Amino acid sequence: MPAIWDLFRLQGKVAIVTGGAGRLGSQMCDALAEAGAHVVVASRNLERCQAKADALLKQGHPRSFAVAADITNRESVHSMARAVLAQFGKIDILINNAYSGVARPFEEMSAEEFESSLTGALTGTFLCSQAVSETMRAHRSGVIVNIASIYGLVSPDHRIYGRSGLNNPPNYGAAKAGVVQLTRYLATYLAPHQIRVNCITPGGFYDPKLSSRPDYDNVFVKNYESKTPLGRMGNESDLKGAVVYLASEASSYVTGHNLVVDGGWTAW
Repeated sequence: MPAIWDLFRLQGKVAIVTGGAGRLGSQMCDALAEAGAHVVVASRNLERCQAKADALLKQGHPRSFAVAADITNRESVHSMARAVLAQFGKIDILINNAYSGVARPFEEMSAEEFESSLTGALTGTFLCSQAVSETMRAHRSGVIVNIASIYGLVSPDHRIYGRSGLNNPPNYGAAKAGVVQLTRYLATYLAPHQIRVNCITPGGFYDPKLSSRPDYDNVFVKNYESKTPLGRMGNESDLKGAVVYLASEASSYVTGHNLVVDGGWTAW
């Protein structure tokens, strides 16, 4: 019987993180690498991916790898999978974190702009899962973790944003709700191949790069924290435990689950 710490180890595992150079993706890359995985940083911006992979290398994770991928394009996604297989020979873990979409008020949003989030979150998650599941099926092993949002579970409180301009658009939550449901579908569909599929639903995470915006710290953050039972926004490490848990054997009997990491925001 393995010891508890052995269940969380990811030594020798190959993990792709889409959107891995971004704010949330970066901490998930760190967590997987610290647990022993070979981390593949993927996004449309290869330069940013390479910078993140280089940072992991400097931290002592010698097999970090960067690859360009547009998750909205099937050929690009399959090219990503082929590049990873050429480098490592397998894919054990996929973190579907990348997102793209147009933000515009409900009254002004066009049908094409609304669909941008559906493509940049939901379709992208589908395409990446489809591409890596081919090799996971062959090995009868694999883990897929999708990243949703609390706004796929509840509506945003439109009163909290002030003049920050961060008002959550109508297409974002619709797409993220779809990610939660797609997680359940894939979990049951891929279970016969011993592939587990779960979801993480983050709440709001503080972004220091936005502190110069009007009303960011003194209105939006203050309002957000007042509505959160734990009294704060997420920080630079709050997703690390969740992603390692779902990626590792510590959750070997967990599939189709949505792990909410929101400080209690959706609890009341």
